Amino acid sequence: MSQLQPASVRDNGTVGERIVNDFCITFSTVNGSGSATANTILLKSLFRMGIPVNGKNIFPSNIQGLPTWYSIRLSKKGYLARVEMDHLVVAMNPATLATEMKFLLPGGVLFYPDDFKLDLERDDIVLYPMPVKRLIKEADAPQNLRDYMANMVYVGVVAQMLGIDLDVIYQVLDAHFKGKKKAVDSNWQVIKAAANWAKENLVKRDPYYVEPMPPLDGYIITEGNIASALGALYGGVQLTAWYPITPASSLAEAVMEYLPSLRTDPDTGKTTAVVIQAEDEIAAIGMAVGAGWAGLRAMTSTSGPGISLMAEYLGLAYFAEVPVVVWDVQRVGPSTGLPTRTAQGDLTFVNFISHGDTEYIILLPGNVKECFEFGWKSFDIAERLQTPVLILTDLDLGMNYHISPRFDYPDQPIDRGKVLWEEDLQKILERLDGKWGRYLDVDGDGIPYRTVPGNRHPASAYFARGTGHDEMTRYSEDPDVWERGLNRLKRKIQNNRHLLPEPVIERMEGAKFAIVGFGSTDPAIQEARDLLAEAGFPTDYMRIRSLPFRDEVCSFLHQYDRTYVVELNRDGQMKQLLTMNFSECGSRLRQVSHIDGMPITANWIKERILSMEGK
Repeated sequence: MSQLQPASVRDNGTVGERIVNDFCITFSTVNGSGSATANTILLKSLFRMGIPVNGKNIFPSNIQGLPTWYSIRLSKKGYLARVEMDHLVVAMNPATLATEMKFLLPGGVLFYPDDFKLDLERDDIVLYPMPVKRLIKEADAPQNLRDYMANMVYVGVVAQMLGIDLDVIYQVLDAHFKGKKKAVDSNWQVIKAAANWAKENLVKRDPYYVEPMPPLDGYIITEGNIASALGALYGGVQLTAWYPITPASSLAEAVMEYLPSLRTDPDTGKTTAVVIQAEDEIAAIGMAVGAGWAGLRAMTSTSGPGISLMAEYLGLAYFAEVPVVVWDVQRVGPSTGLPTRTAQGDLTFVNFISHGDTEYIILLPGNVKECFEFGWKSFDIAERLQTPVLILTDLDLGMNYHISPRFDYPDQPIDRGKVLWEEDLQKILERLDGKWGRYLDVDGDGIPYRTVPGNRHPASAYFARGTGHDEMTRYSEDPDVWERGLNRLKRKIQNNRHLLPEPVIERMEGAKFAIVGFGSTDPAIQEARDLLAEAGFPTDYMRIRSLPFRDEVCSFLHQYDRTYVVELNRDGQMKQLLTMNFSECGSRLRQVSHIDGMPITANWIKERILSMEGK
């Protein structure tokens, strides 16, 4: 719940106090009704006014017909996690009106079509009926588009009542439809008519306003999946193999969208990367692993059910030492679960995925900028260590709009790792008296040298085995050979953890305990820390960004008697991994986990920790 108290509304209908740029508005519609366009226009218009905003889409897993909600939180202080209660509701779906009322704060506002039959048992909210059908008819909207354009009525009414600059609305509308005059003009006509009607017919009786703030210079607003795709493109991805699955599909689709403009050779006019839609997730990971073996920067994107199908190929890539990048945009499981809800429930599964002894690199971006950054860094890590790299985001981070500092262009050359071409291989052979082998640890760091197809040196060929093999790639069932190879793989990962993203650590004066988090829970944890500090409980904070854990994680945990591990799953999976790796700290770790399919809130974290503190 927002920490703002609802404003009082006096008996004569005048507002007792103003609440500016600090509230939550939720739009209730029907899936497939075209409301996404209307909601995005409002969100981006607020962003253009300099107001920190976040949009969260709660949608069903069918194509159309079921209820959908979209919440926009405005926060002049920059708190952009989900809140549990609404200050304003735009109700365009009569079937869910009773549900919306449960989450509308006293003193709140309800916008609704005037043909709805209201049966409300509340006299503590402000009502604004909207003549949706009449305005659409008067705007002469095309008959086949009227149901979709009805949402533009609430864009105009809400803009007028809150004070959103209509010129900004038009700019965003024009950008959304990419200057297509017919689409822009028809929608603008509805928006303008609705705003004019509200100006002439509605009396402002609520306390909620928006006002321009200093421009958010240097910031953008985008989705995590788009940021991930851009990071991969800037990181030199050459093959993306995928199979459609919510909520990961838009990542591969974004690669396809931006590939022509970002990865076209100016000399030949041909693109330098390819996207392949496979027949299933097994085929997708198989293509990616094959491309990685052949020397391409390859990746795939999926969600939990797809990761389940990819387990065997990931084990092959780990053991045969093939670089490949896999994005897991998490949703609620097990089984089909809740495909359109968010969670952090794949962590332990991905950490232990495949049979036998494995150890995978896992990256955990916490914001869209890190989605971009890890998008290109993951290829460097995968090729340097010759191993799969799995990146875990989730639906909230991947499919919702977030504001972010502009992305930084990669600040280092592409790192292909220990790839040998003809002259390189010849030098290694001379160094080793002609005994180079694909899986031979030449430098003592656990990382062997590799060749890729196209190397014409006669010694470059090898057989990449998923079965037992020695350093020269010869088939072997010798126990000593097997154990030696498996231990080298472990050493390769453990000795190079410094290449992985370090944890982000933030201190607070007077902190007696700490919070650990990862991924998309960061905005809620940041806000919860301020709420806890106001209650007299300042906390330090560590956001983990990679596994295996870096040494800084161990050092941090040893500093506190109590550390609360916040995560979006039932069983406290990050806490489990921390306890397993740092058993001496296990008794000091406290599980703060929650799984209802919704993004976690600051208020829930605060209340949970205070209750565990006995307050």
